[in-house]
Amino acid sequence: MAENIERLEDYGLSKDSKPKTLFSRVGIVGAGSVGQNIARMVSSRGLDVIILDLNQQKIDQAFLDLAKELDRMIERWGMTNSEKLGILSRIKGTIDYADFKGCDIVIEAIKSSTREHSHNVRAEILKKIESYVGRDTIIATNSSTQVITELTADLIHKDRCVSFHFLTPEADARVVEIVKGLYTSQKAYENTVKFANLIGKKVVPVKESPGIISTRLIVPFINEACEILMEGVGTMEDIDLTMKVGFGLPLGPFEMADKIGLDKILRWCENLYDEFGDLKYKSSPLLKKLVRANQWGRRTGRGFYEYNKEGVKITKNSFIGE
Repeated sequence: MAENIERLEDYGLSKDSKPKTLFSRVGIVGAGSVGQNIARMVSSRGLDVIILDLNQQKIDQAFLDLAKELDRMIERWGMTNSEKLGILSRIKGTIDYADFKGCDIVIEAIKSSTREHSHNVRAEILKKIESYVGRDTIIATNSSTQVITELTADLIHKDRCVSFHFLTPEADARVVEIVKGLYTSQKAYENTVKFANLIGKKVVPVKESPGIISTRLIVPFINEACEILMEGVGTMEDIDLTMKVGFGLPLGPFEMADKIGLDKILRWCENLYDEFGDLKYKSSPLLKKLVRANQWGRRTGRGFYEYNKEGVKITKNSFIGE
């Protein structure tokens, strides 16, 4: 007669019986400022992050930038050195899409120059992601002006694709816009909402439309501020002051534009104007002038305003004139 042998499996302690966390590993395509901020924010919630870019030089630069940003947070008493080390230890860089295997969600967050280029590149990236990740992995784009249904037209499993838009370049923005595309399953959408809640974001559900809510409001806001300035109705500083003091905004339109990046705003203008043909989205000549001069805002040290190395506003950009 066989002996009664107690096994760990009998008590539900076997490896197979351990509950699997719905989200534990996140992939990000794009090691620029947006990708870095998403990676930092996700890692700070205790999740592992794989961040991918075209070459190792871009990955190395991303980690240098991440370390600098975390050091600035330490200086402002926003975190401890041990928290910084913990965040960095959970972020890994790669140039190989195969490293996304095992990710629960992969977010495309690249920077692109034109609408046509953006669509083609983003669509190809999503196809590459699909070829390496598991069937249940959510595939998301951070783009606000590209429609997820169109981007995923050539994918095999379109049902697990969503648009997952972080409103600003800042990781601490409390809101994300989530778009359910034509083919997006309810399960994929609900799981994306759970992920957003897990990383501390309030979800704004949005119907599929280029620009969704945030970008369609920001573009005419900044364009009109430029128009008011060019007409001489008020100075740049006074226009910003009016919106901050009068309406309680943390930043005026020109300060906001510099923070987002004038090159990004110009791309939004062009994408929305191409899509809708409405003059309110047609980019201001002043915006074009600054972008052509590679004066993109805080990131380059000069936009509508000039900034020091720490990103603190110093003075109005003399390039604009009166």
